[in-house]
Amino acid sequence: MNVRDLIKERQSKNFTNEEISLLGRAFDFSKRGHQGQKRKSGEPYFNHCFQTALQLANWQMDSPTIAAGLLHDIAEDTKYSLEEIKKEFGEEISFLVGGVTKLGHLKYLNADIEQAENLRKMILALSQDLRVIFIKLADRLHNIKTLSALSQTPNKQKRIALETSEIYATIAYRLGMANLAGELEDLSFPYINPSGYKWLIENIKEKYGNRQKYLEKVKNIIEKKLKESGIRLVKVDFRAKRYSSLYKKLLRENMNLEQIYDLVALRIIVNTIEECYTALGIVHQTWPPLPGRIKDYIAMPKPNGYRSLHTTVFCLDNKLTEFQIRTLEMHQASENGIAAHWLYEQKKSEKDYLEKKSVFAEKKELAWVEQLRSWQKEFSNSEEFLKSLKIDFLKDRIFAITPKGEVIDLPAGSTPVDFAYAIHTEIGASCVGSKINGKITPLDYQIQSGDLVEILVQKSKKPSESWLEFVKTSMAKKKIKSSVKKSSKLIKKEIAEFKITAIDRIGLLKDISSIFSRNRINIQTTNTNLIGQHRLIKIKCEADKEKSEKLILKLKKIKEIKEINYKII
Repeated sequence: MNVRDLIKERQSKNFTNEEISLLGRAFDFSKRGHQGQKRKSGEPYFNHCFQTALQLANWQMDSPTIAAGLLHDIAEDTKYSLEEIKKEFGEEISFLVGGVTKLGHLKYLNADIEQAENLRKMILALSQDLRVIFIKLADRLHNIKTLSALSQTPNKQKRIALETSEIYATIAYRLGMANLAGELEDLSFPYINPSGYKWLIENIKEKYGNRQKYLEKVKNIIEKKLKESGIRLVKVDFRAKRYSSLYKKLLRENMNLEQIYDLVALRIIVNTIEECYTALGIVHQTWPPLPGRIKDYIAMPKPNGYRSLHTTVFCLDNKLTEFQIRTLEMHQASENGIAAHWLYEQKKSEKDYLEKKSVFAEKKELAWVEQLRSWQKEFSNSEEFLKSLKIDFLKDRIFAITPKGEVIDLPAGSTPVDFAYAIHTEIGASCVGSKINGKITPLDYQIQSGDLVEILVQKSKKPSESWLEFVKTSMAKKKIKSSVKKSSKLIKKEIAEFKITAIDRIGLLKDISSIFSRNRINIQTTNTNLIGQHRLIKIKCEADKEKSEKLILKLKKIKEIKEINYKII
């Protein structure tokens, strides 16, 4: 365990002598700071810092990020402060360590104001510098791998596992780091659902083995076909469905393993996009495809940047088998997501860093990060923001397409109204209908991934309060509520005051009130005075001139009433 291990792990680019010196200083500083500290497992605390940095090197991160990985727990768990890190290693590394320290305060359960504020810090870190998140993800990966050390506190184990699965795995997925997201979910699974995990392990081992033997035969056939067609194969391998993902699917299939045909999928990796489509054609020439199961994520990538061709075919012995076809570049991006693209400009000075001079290989992949930052500003109430974050960013996603081909990323269950507000507030407000895949659909229709959605609008149209019954996104709800509230203020209800003189008797007031009630007129106040045999009654209610005059005609049918007057106030 030394600096050479870090240098060896990052294979994409050689470190300069200056970078090697930086990593060496960070290594020694961290080891000195954590000297004598032990983790719950009994291992030296520094081992955790080193494993975090090693993972960052594996993701091909830059030297400041790897150094910050070595130092990420210094300010929290040692006598050294952020100021000392800044003095020793500079503004950039101090900023990264400080960001990770803030995220360390995040606790997923017991949602309260403080938790919501910590989530704000997390989003702020996402917006300012994603390297903070990479460090936190590497830190969390090692922590979840060693979670068994907390066996004496099972509640804490479950909380950390839930936080890992629902917060960090989701963020990893949104960054396109599907491999990491799956690993985090799998490592969390035994602590979140011990009985489900035990059942799966006991029932799946033989199935996996049989499926792999079957796919060995398929692999030999398809490799030969592809090579005969001149395809330059990088490799053909297996991708076993992850335990956590498999269990979720089994729940939908009544725990019937026979229904899971993508238990193990074949993955074909080639050199070019052209070869991807050629390979797809060869697979379909060899075995007929299952209708509706061909997915082109190359022409239309997922919102997190994932690209690949997926198809399910009736393979050997007529068994349904899934194939994934992609280039080597797509495969690397699928494994490590945006970390595979991460580039930073050479900074001439620390002043450049403070100005946040950063670039991304695919900035469009980070549109959701910018969206998070702007949405955060919309919610002044911390609890409301926490609820919004859970609903809008920590659930399954669907993506729909505008008539211009733009992909709109939404939570599952979203409707055309949610879609309209995601495009623009004014489009949402003036929405009167929608077409899904060319067919008129109601506004409460639940959009499916891949739907082509056209919003029909009408000028001067205002949102309907009834939309609140079915919209999914917090932003749409907030905008609708705001508009309805403004409209209600503009509509001033007229108040009528009635003066009724009548001969008093038992039940008189009840008969008068029932006429108001039957005509659906709300009485605000009632005052009565008895003068001799006559009762003087004053009633204030919500009514305009037309309603008041109709009401008088009905009141006069009560024979005891001698006189009625009214005025609009």
